Amino acid sequence: MNRTESLKKRKDFKIVFNKGRSLANNYLVMYIYSNGDSINRLGISVSKKVGNSVVRHRVTRLVKENYRLNENRIKTGYNIVVIGRVNSSNASFKDIEKSLNNLLRKHNLLEYKEK
Repeated sequence: MNRTESLKKRKDFKIVFNKGRSLANNYLVMYIYSNGDSINRLGISVSKKVGNSVVRHRVTRLVKENYRLNENRIKTGYNIVVIGRVNSSNASFKDIEKSLNNLLRKHNLLEYKEK
């Protein structure tokens, strides 16, 4: 992830939750907040309600990999927090991909580049 850093501190998550915009679908909730930088900062949160640590880590990896594959199409300058919902524990790679792309499109974060 060359144009993205991790969002790690609790206060950074709180700023995105309190001041950002949120949208949700069956598998994910996405909060975004402009950070004024030339990079994105991605935070992923999966609650214990989703499952045990193996399940939660799997959901985190699926979200991170789908983000990485689409990173060159995502507009920069945002703090993005993705939250895994309970349904995401049974989701496939394709389900998470569709869900993440759907939320990015709804937030107008996807750029379509000509080949």
